Amino acid sequence: MQVIETWRAQVLEAAASKRPLRIRGGGTKDFYGQDLTGDILDTRAYSGIIDYEPTELVITARCGTPLLEIEAALAQRNQMLAFEPPHFGEGATFGGAVASGLSGPRRATSGALRDFVLGTVLMDSAGQVLTFGGQVMKNVAGYDVSRLLAGSMGTLGLMLQVSCKVLPRPRREATLRFAMPEIDALRQLNAWGGMPLPVSASCWHDGVLALRLSGASAAVEAALHNLGGELWSDCAPFWAGVREQQHPFFAGATPLWRLSVPSTTSALILPGTQLIEWGGALRWLKSEVDAATIRRTVGAAGGHATLFRGGDKTSGVFQPLAPAIARIHQRLKASFDPSHIFNPGRDYDHANQSR
Repeated sequence: MQVIETWRAQVLEAAASKRPLRIRGGGTKDFYGQDLTGDILDTRAYSGIIDYEPTELVITARCGTPLLEIEAALAQRNQMLAFEPPHFGEGATFGGAVASGLSGPRRATSGALRDFVLGTVLMDSAGQVLTFGGQVMKNVAGYDVSRLLAGSMGTLGLMLQVSCKVLPRPRREATLRFAMPEIDALRQLNAWGGMPLPVSASCWHDGVLALRLSGASAAVEAALHNLGGELWSDCAPFWAGVREQQHPFFAGATPLWRLSVPSTTSALILPGTQLIEWGGALRWLKSEVDAATIRRTVGAAGGHATLFRGGDKTSGVFQPLAPAIARIHQRLKASFDPSHIFNPGRDYDHANQSR
């Protein structure tokens, strides 16, 4: 296609002149990561579903395809992206979702976005078009590059297309609400996690725990009967609000931190307010406390902390890497993008081994 040739010329010119490129789709996640630099390479010119096999549970689409278009096509066949990628705006693209690597409320039970990526086509800084993986689960011999690209923030190359596994929509969904403090909610979520329950999402905030059940009608009905709680009839806007961060908790300019910890971690004693997802494994924190304090507390629990939105990025948006891991990142970046033109520093400043 002509757009590929245009991009190749843009990439080669950037590599020759050492001018960085800022790979960008709908821009709905521009806030995420370190500061943005470089000439914009807009991926929306390369759009459309290339192949969709509902019986094979696989969809392949170009990087600039609107995420809404992907989800609408799947909904027509009663299927879905099981990792519930957040959009953060109507312009979200398929490539942007994969590059950010973000998953929504269903992630703890269905898996992360990278678990569903089967294959990718990538343009490197030499203008070469490289194909990794395929359209089936067992298609990797050696290093799984396709999943490496998920969450890479566009720093390794220009993703042209992605093949992704999809799943059928559950036959039945219902949500229960329970009034309980944070400590009890965490204890209860971990107890439920060891039971054969059709849990597909959880969210605790301000003394209320919401638990979503998804699956076969009989399984959901049995869980509703056994768990008790209050049945929440009109809960779809709530779960959409959590996924898209339109829930009132996320409003305001206070820095928002994304804390990943073992689900069994007790309450984190940190200034600010929290919203807890993924059975206790994801803690959203709104706080003005300094990055060092947050990372020290979360690190002691065996987790890591990301400055997700707002705040002072000079301490690094992402958890600082251990020296050995930083060297691996540097080598990967040098292998895929020796010219260092793709979204440089969007994740880490490899030159200084910090974010």
